[in-house]
Amino acid sequence: MMSSRLEMLRVVNALDADYQFSEDFIHDSRVFFQKGNQTTVLAIAEENVIGCATICYIWLMPTFSHPTGKRAHLMNVYTSEPYRRQGVAKKMVSMLMEDAWNHGATEISLDSTPSGHPFYESLGFVDSKECMVFVRS
Repeated sequence: MMSSRLEMLRVVNALDADYQFSEDFIHDSRVFFQKGNQTTVLAIAEENVIGCATICYIWLMPTFSHPTGKRAHLMNVYTSEPYRRQGVAKKMVSMLMEDAWNHGATEISLDSTPSGHPFYESLGFVDSKECMVFVRS
């Protein structure tokens, strides 16, 4: 799972193939997979991990549009190059969307690269301008 996630992060962030993540980053990621409120799926072909995707569950104060306060955030959707455009990502995301609804989520959010927008739109996701973010520097 970690090797697939690190490969995805290298590709998405245009890092060198030999880029080394900090030990703290790797440790904290492993702990999140072990203890975090999330579901992760792996796609496997010929005993190799060829894709991964994670959905994290967040509980916020209920609102009128989200009366349970349960929300989900899809992240780290990745398929290895030779397996792209074969339905792998669609299957993983569909499984995680079903999992989110089964967990009582009323919304699924995600961050996407521009090249990923058409894929997510094909699954019914829409662009949202509802959120502002403060990033501490």
